[in-house]
Amino acid sequence: MKKSSSLLKGNASTFGRDVLDVVCLIPFGRVTTYGAIAAYLGSKKSSRIVGWILNSVKEHSAIPAHRVVNRFGLLTAKNHFKSPTTMQEMLESEGINIENDLVVDFENYFWNPTSTLSI
Repeated sequence: MKKSSSLLKGNASTFGRDVLDVVCLIPFGRVTTYGAIAAYLGSKKSSRIVGWILNSVKEHSAIPAHRVVNRFGLLTAKNHFKSPTTMQEMLESEGINIENDLVVDFENYFWNPTSTLSI
């Protein structure tokens, strides 16, 4: 996995660094969920923590946090970007259609780290 530990401030946890490493592996034009990342890292109930970690680095261009949505494909983190439309604009620039803050055809764009990556 790509190492991103320098992108977290202070004494980042191993889990935090691992979250960022997984997010850096999300392919262009695909999305995943907070829960899928947490499950891949062996902490299925930590999806909110994944969100908090990503909120701390949203503006860093090396971390494609815009590719992480909720379990329904909803852009729940859109207000944590530069503007409320930035997340949608970034996803649309990758060919992902968004309607009413929801990824259209979510199942076809979903990237599951558990089925793609090996631990």
